[in-house]
Amino acid sequence: MATRDAESDLIRGNIDAIVLCTLTGGDSYGYEILKDVADASQGSYEMKEPSLYTSLKRLEGQGLVESYWGDETQGARRKYYHITGSGREELAEAKRRWRRARTIIDRLLSQDGGTR
Repeated sequence: MATRDAESDLIRGNIDAIVLCTLTGGDSYGYEILKDVADASQGSYEMKEPSLYTSLKRLEGQGLVESYWGDETQGARRKYYHITGSGREELAEAKRRWRRARTIIDRLLSQDGGTR
């Protein structure tokens, strides 16, 4: 039986929020988002391309992100992503959910043998 990496599971469960948070710094394209995420994690996490593009497609379908094609003045034409007002609202809610979950987990893991 393969063991599951709890850290990876936690991160994977929050990819949409991570992408939205990254886009609050300004419009960005795929490779740049991946680089920003790696930099923000100080090299501790490297998001995979399929995960990023699946998230972006989902976020765009929900109206939380919009995409547009950039110009070709600096090489290949790139698809840029922009967080919408609804995306900012969802990010704020995702942060609230994360804080609530973190508080509960902290309480549960700080117990000394239960509450019997």
